[in-house]
Amino acid sequence: MKNNLLDTKDYIVFLIYFVIVAAYGLYIYKKKKSESTGSKDYFLAEGSLTWWAIGASLIASNISAEQFIGMSGSGFKMGLAIATYEWMAAATLIVVAVFFIPVYLKNKISTMPQFLHQRYNGTVAMIMAVFWLLLYVVVNLTSILYLGALAVSSISGFNLDFCMYAIAIFAIIITLGGMKVIGYTDVIQVFFLILGGLATTYLALNLVSDHYGTKGILEGYSLMTSKASEHFHMILKPDNENYIDLPGLSVLVGGMWIVNLNYWGCNQYITQRALGADLKTARSGILFAAFLKLLMPIIVVLPGIAAYVLYKDGAFQSEMLQDGSVNPDRAYPVLLNLLPAGLKGLSFAALTAAVVASLAGKANSIATIFTLDIYKKVLKPEATEKNLVITGKIAIVAAMILGVIIAPHLGIDKKGGFQYIQEYTGFVSPGIFAMFILGFFWKKTTSNAALFATIGGFGLSLLLKFLPGWTDLSFLSHVGFSVKSAAGIYEIPFIDRMGFVFLFCVIGMYIISMIENKRGTENKGLEIDAKMFKTTTGFAVGALLVIGLIIALYTVYW
Repeated sequence: MKNNLLDTKDYIVFLIYFVIVAAYGLYIYKKKKSESTGSKDYFLAEGSLTWWAIGASLIASNISAEQFIGMSGSGFKMGLAIATYEWMAAATLIVVAVFFIPVYLKNKISTMPQFLHQRYNGTVAMIMAVFWLLLYVVVNLTSILYLGALAVSSISGFNLDFCMYAIAIFAIIITLGGMKVIGYTDVIQVFFLILGGLATTYLALNLVSDHYGTKGILEGYSLMTSKASEHFHMILKPDNENYIDLPGLSVLVGGMWIVNLNYWGCNQYITQRALGADLKTARSGILFAAFLKLLMPIIVVLPGIAAYVLYKDGAFQSEMLQDGSVNPDRAYPVLLNLLPAGLKGLSFAALTAAVVASLAGKANSIATIFTLDIYKKVLKPEATEKNLVITGKIAIVAAMILGVIIAPHLGIDKKGGFQYIQEYTGFVSPGIFAMFILGFFWKKTTSNAALFATIGGFGLSLLLKFLPGWTDLSFLSHVGFSVKSAAGIYEIPFIDRMGFVFLFCVIGMYIISMIENKRGTENKGLEIDAKMFKTTTGFAVGALLVIGLIIALYTVYW
């Protein structure tokens, strides 16, 4: 295996990437600066992002080290089944574009706490604003920073701390330009992300074909499907050791919808890209993102499966080890270090682009919520537009500094990559999604019901997580809702757990709302018109194409 060092050609390729992103970002900043200095323009790029910029920015913000490293590691461990997060996300994006975005735009929503304030009350909004800030800084920002720095360090050979500081500074520079700069530079980030990712996949498939004495990527793929056929099933059976992470049909009809609808539809970090556009532009951008999501498993999952096939046949025996045992999250860095000079620089740029774009998007969301929902509403209601923009910039720098300080002390690298992030976000997803979905479409939903979903949903998630340690849940295994873990106890898979908690929250919200409605409680329903949900013919055709491709993929790889 080659040393974890970059060649001169790699530095040149990376420098070209850096100069292009920085120069284009500066160009956009100067071009747009004279147009507006308002806070809405700074945080949301109101009316400035095109459909392709929105779509690219959605993907650039979403794809980061946890996908490149963590999802590739899951590909090594469990195979193509992990691609359900990407392919079901494509279906979810269609739902969000048709039903969620029109509600936000019609009601002039800028932030998720603002939606909660408008629909429920200030208490619900403030609780969630503080909660989201803590979640974004302590969990998301730190995870992206640390996993990203770890990945960049393993490929380049640079010191981990240096990588973390460098990535943070690069992200701050982009973020300080506002959402316009983020949105348009994300187009370049996605270009490098996809190009570099495809280069790694090309190498991985060629390595497989060369290993078995054949030539070409198609031969490599064919060999992978025959040598590791168990890694090419989307729906896992209960006897599969990875069933606890992806429990069978639940990825199609159960908790996976909660994961995705909450992430893509009720998340400031994501929705912010579309909230400054008109409906047609926003929908077109989201549809473009859905098509890109279909492509992602080729970039982030196939290399992991290729590494597994080669490892199983005797390759990478020492490289895949960490602390004496196999660490699947090493699969992607191991492959990258085999790339020839120049291509390694391109893949290095792709990984950096993914991390920096995610950091920039997350930091901008943190600044938006803090500035518009806490600073303006509580700390300084009389703040001018200029004050708000300055406050936002200070919040960006402060959040990144906090992230750099906290990240090394959380043991993120020891807890697994992608699956860990998904499970622990799942403690809050069901309650938040229940609060949003009923708030959208049922005018009788009350503020106390929303508080119940938030607090009660989190409490029940904790209960179901630790319940297996107190009682035997083997009886649930007969209906597929519990499975024996490595520790020998029966646990409820976290995706099923989210489904149960969501149903609990909806039922609880219904009961509380009905009781309060009988007492004459006033509710603040949103402005909704059935015409809002009509789509253009072009969007409908594109959406049907996305859904058709998803059905085809699940049929082929069932």
